Amino acid sequence: MFKHSQLESVKAWLAHPAHAGLPLHARIQRAIRQLILDGTLGRGKPLPASRALARSLDLSRDTVEAAYAQLHAEGFIERRVGSGSFVAETSELAPGRRQWRRAAPRLSHAPNLSRRGEAIFRSGGVRELLSPRPFAPGIPETRSFPIRLWERLERQVLKEAGTAALLHADPQGVEPLRRAIADYVNLERGAHATPDRVLVLTSSQQALALCASVLLDAGEHIFIEDPAYYGARKAFDAAGLDCVPIRLDHQGLLVDEIISEPRRARAVFLTPSHQFPSGATLALDRRLALIEWADRHQAWIIEDDYDSEFHYAGKPTACVQGLDPHERTIYIGTFTKSLFPGLRIGYVVLPRELVEPMTVARTLLDGHSAPLAQMTLARFMEGGHFGAHVRAMRGIYAERLGLLAGLVDKHLAGVAEAQVPAGGLQMPCLLKSGLSEQAAIDSARRAGIALLGLSSLYAAGDGKPGFLMGFAAYTPSEIEAAVGKLATALQAAKR
Repeated sequence: MFKHSQLESVKAWLAHPAHAGLPLHARIQRAIRQLILDGTLGRGKPLPASRALARSLDLSRDTVEAAYAQLHAEGFIERRVGSGSFVAETSELAPGRRQWRRAAPRLSHAPNLSRRGEAIFRSGGVRELLSPRPFAPGIPETRSFPIRLWERLERQVLKEAGTAALLHADPQGVEPLRRAIADYVNLERGAHATPDRVLVLTSSQQALALCASVLLDAGEHIFIEDPAYYGARKAFDAAGLDCVPIRLDHQGLLVDEIISEPRRARAVFLTPSHQFPSGATLALDRRLALIEWADRHQAWIIEDDYDSEFHYAGKPTACVQGLDPHERTIYIGTFTKSLFPGLRIGYVVLPRELVEPMTVARTLLDGHSAPLAQMTLARFMEGGHFGAHVRAMRGIYAERLGLLAGLVDKHLAGVAEAQVPAGGLQMPCLLKSGLSEQAAIDSARRAGIALLGLSSLYAAGDGKPGFLMGFAAYTPSEIEAAVGKLATALQAAKR
């Protein structure tokens, strides 16, 4: 028979809530297996007869027999006719054999990672809130998305494509979607794109990671806006690149600093249409100067056009890629901001010479994007629904931005000052009266409000204290209620 402590261990396994989804025989089998692996049941030790163990556990004998049969099949026990069941004699089950012993938790030691793995781990990654709360930035309105229309288009795709929609797709992306993307960026963003130069990806973050690994070697310089989008900086840091910060003013990136910088860089990353987080638009003369710099030094311009669809004052400036006659610009776009985050489709418009290398590199990451979603999105765009949705959201977002700016001026006066952008899904605010950024963010979090600090987006973390307030995903009543909570929290922090 089992010792009392061993029997109690088996009973604890049976009763533990974490094992409730397992059938009874599997719980018994795993409990006994763990006793063997721990060395509590040594080699050659007898196990209780199935009838006796069943009686001790108040279970049927068949349940215990099923557990013993599985342990025997896995080689943990031996069953001898006329003698009973015994822990197997195999040497792998001997005490001290590390491959079978349960490893002690290593709480004080870092995992044995590569230098790149360590950099990725320390960066914290790029994490989005699963259930966003005001004022998490960069999140679009999804509750008014035309989901029934999307479902109808998806059914059409399945009816016409059949099981082909369930198979692997072209790693470059399905041709109808690449054609729709090229038509869209040419018309709306002034790009020079053809379907054969479009690479469909899962996200703009994947595009940044590809650029970092395919275009540059570890240790090489890349110019990057300061402040900059945190996802880009983390992608470049993880690839081992040396990010050289370039300052901004109200007209965007100071391109003269790039031209005069003694350190040579193989690429520059920027968000020229709507700089993250300042909202500045890169002036035309600086765009042209940057294009000539890239051609002269055979460098790459990585242009992230992450939310250019949402411009609230006039027509947005044409993208850098459309102005570049030398094909040194990689244009990155995403549907995460314009449609919904769960779609997981982004894209790049590439110089011709990069299409094949980038596509091959992409196959090493995830092979391809889901064809059903790609084909449905293509129909959504071809039918004019994408343009209609963006126009509708642009009006809604403009109203929400105006409301938020007014509420900040009214309720946060003396604490924070709104910097109303010309477009985008978030509004920067600068802190006043000496309140520290971290105190503001911590107080807001305790009140259920999500803010992204501005100073952390600067290379040295020494920018003006403030925060970003996302407004697109929240209704007017939600915005009003959240600003009220934030005002109370910040006033308390200030005191």
